[in-house]
Order: sequence, then C-alpha cells, then structure tokens
Amino acid sequence: MAKIPHVLEEVEVPESVEVEINGMKVTVRGPHGDLTRDFSHARGVIIRFDKEERKVVVETFFADRRKKALVGTIASHIENMIIGVTKKFYYKLKIIYTHFPVNVRIEGDTLYIENFLGEKAPRKAKILSGVDVKLSKDEITLEGIDIEKVGQTAANIEQATKVRGRDRRVFIDGIYIYEKGVVS
Repeated sequence: MAKIPHVLEEVEVPESVEVEINGMKVTVRGPHGDLTRDFSHARGVIIRFDKEERKVVVETFFADRRKKALVGTIASHIENMIIGVTKKFYYKLKIIYTHFPVNVRIEGDTLYIENFLGEKAPRKAKILSGVDVKLSKDEITLEGIDIEKVGQTAANIEQATKVRGRDRRVFIDGIYIYEKGVVS
C-alpha cells in the first residue's frame, strides 16, 4: 500500500497565550490584545489546537507543492500572531532631507509630510488601525501587534515620499525604513 503524502507544521503556544480555532478562523489572545484571522480560502488544509502539547497543528493530506507552501504560510501567519500579542512589532523610519526641512504631523489616521522638496501641498500617508506612531525630530517609530498592519503603514509612509521626475542620486530626500523587529 502506498503512503499518503502528508504535510504537518506545528506552532508552539506559550502559557500566556490563548488560541481559539473555530473552523478556519483563528483567534489569538495575549497580554497585548487579540488578533483574529480567517483562513477559509485555504482549501484542503486542517487547522487544530492540541491542548495537551499546547501546539497549533496545520496539516494537509495528498499534498502537492501548492498545499505544502500553503501549510507553511498559514503556520508562519499564526506564529506572527502569537509573537504580536506577546511582544509587539516595531518599524523605525528615518526622515532624510538635504534641500528643504521636512515637517511631519499626525491628524487622525493620516500622517502629513509638509515641505517635502519644497512642495506647497502636503503629502499624505494612511495609518492603519491598531498602529501606534511616535514622532521625534528625524525619526518615526511604528508599533503594533499585527505585523501586516505595521508593515503596510511603514510602506505607505515610504511610498508617500517617493521622488519622481528627479535624479535619485541628487535628491535623496525621503522617509526610509532602517530598522524593524520585535519589541523586547
């Protein structure tokens, strides 16, 4: 009898974290908050929580390379959710200008970049919900429990200051990500 191709990934769950799985919807609760994610798009993948060993098990049967990749991706997403609710993620961005001094301010869920390359109209970047933004003289720090929202907010800020129509070797002005990681 031939062996069934079976792929299995396990994610350790610390004591301070509570995991709830309802079908393909995974909810992770920890000291910093809770995150919910729906994996119902993943056909043929099983997600379950092993209470004795405190592990989330992601598995599939009759696995081809697509299903193998899907299992690894879902396990990584769950691992990032657990890290987020226990430690939080951060991104640091540096404000760089050579020609005109750049001013940055926050109003609601929008970051305004004023006087960028001497422009009269401010450039805008959307701040996603659940992301804390701290401004200092020439640095922006983003913090949050959802790595995707923190990363997307950082990308929004970086893209808002993209220089178009000028020589990038001369006009190096912009806001750039220079550090990212987990808050200890």
